[in-house]
Order: sequence, then structure tokens, then C-alpha cells
Amino acid sequence: MNRYTPGVFHIPNVIYKTPLRLWSLVLMIALISGCASNQEKDPYDETKTQKAVESNTALGLEYMNRGQYEVALGKLKKAVREDPKYAPAQTVLAVLYERIGEQELAGKHYEKAYEADPDNGDVNNNYGVYLCQNGEERQAIEHFLRALDDPFYSSPSIALTNAGSCALGHGDMVDADDYLRRALKIEPDFPDALLNMSRLSFEQEKYLTARAFMQRYEEVTSHTAETLLLAYRVEAASGNRKSATTYKLMLETNFPESDQTAEVRRLSGR
Repeated sequence: MNRYTPGVFHIPNVIYKTPLRLWSLVLMIALISGCASNQEKDPYDETKTQKAVESNTALGLEYMNRGQYEVALGKLKKAVREDPKYAPAQTVLAVLYERIGEQELAGKHYEKAYEADPDNGDVNNNYGVYLCQNGEERQAIEHFLRALDDPFYSSPSIALTNAGSCALGHGDMVDADDYLRRALKIEPDFPDALLNMSRLSFEQEKYLTARAFMQRYEEVTSHTAETLLLAYRVEAASGNRKSATTYKLMLETNFPESDQTAEVRRLSGR
């Protein structure tokens, strides 16, 4: 079975109370080659079939990203019919089923992608995201860590951050701290690892440490409503009313109708 070039994984999935999130699939997948059958075939026919599989997968991904889910579904179903062991097609189809609320079918195709290419880092990361979202945190973390064994996997900081986020979301503070620090050792400015470390420190009542990680987060990316709420909670717990008020005003100004603004008003008493 030939390997395919790892995909680029930059679509966040919010899975727990803010601001925790896991990262999975796919702004793009470089579709180079799939899994060849062991049966003898005419080389021309085999190449033609594989190109059709790759083309339908690429088109399915493009239509999915445009929100044209019905068309995407047709292309991806055709791809997996032509080559059920082509992991990119199974993975994109799984993501599409998640987007349209078909969780059971999504799981089925994540599993098929894993069976087709069990050593692939991106496949393991994606499958881990799905498993963690569906309450299978231990199995999920096994897949995140297995992703690290792939020498061609280009995003180990993402898999480690996902492992940390999953552990933190299920109350395992010790492992969460270990995974997140390992992620930051690889990529010191990775925003989600910094954010999760701030959340972890806050839950451990280490408010100065939580503030330090939040400040590092602010240096590399912009706030969302979720992160502003966390920043407010950190400053309020630290007794820093001035900074807490600043974050509250930022929430009310930039996200006036959000659930987070309603929450910060509740927490502040107005």
C-alpha cells in the first residue's frame, strides 16, 4: 500500500466547555497515490481508476468546503466504491458525515480510513478527534500518540495538543499537563496549546500561571468570545478587577449577543 502525502489539519472542532477544542482535517489533501490491489490488472486501467478515485476525492473535498454537501457526498461515495482502501476518501467522507450530523456513519468511515492506513499520523489524529468527541477518551489518546510514531507526520504539536485537550476535558490534569507541555516544546507559540495550558492552570487555581499562558496566547493570535471569557475568569480569580473589567468590555463590545457575554455579565453581577 502506498502512502499518501499527509494532509493539512486546520479546522477546529469545539467539543467541551470553552475554550477547549480539538483540531482535525483538512484544508487540503495532496492526493498522490492510493492503495493498489494485489490482483493483477492492466497498468493503464489501474492508473486510470486510481486517478478517478483521487479526482472524486478532491472534488468531494472542494464541494464540501463550499457547503455543497449533496454533491460532495456523491463524489465521495463514488470514490470509496472504486477503492474502499483509499484512506483520504474515507477520511473526507467521515468528516462530511460529521458535518451533516450522521455520527454513526462518520465513525464507520473514520474506522475504515484507519484500517486502510493504520500507521498514518493524520488518519490517527482524525480518528482520535472523533473518538474523543464521542466519549472514548482513552482510545482517542492512544490514536493521538500513535500519530507521533509516523515519521512522515508533519503536525505532532497538533496531535499532542489534542491529547492534552482530550485529557483535560475528562479531568485528567496530570496527563493533560504532560501532553500540552510536550506540544509547546515542539511549537512554543502554538495557540491552542497555550490556551489549554491557561485553562488547565486556571482549573488548578494557579492563576498567575494561567495569566502567563494567556498573555503568550494573546501575543500570537486574536481573542474569540470563548477566550475572552476565560481571560476574564483568570483575572477575576486573581483579584485584578481592572483587567477583568477590560476583558468584560471587550466581550460586550465585540461579541454583544454571545453566550459568553451573557455569562460574563452573570459572573460580574451585571
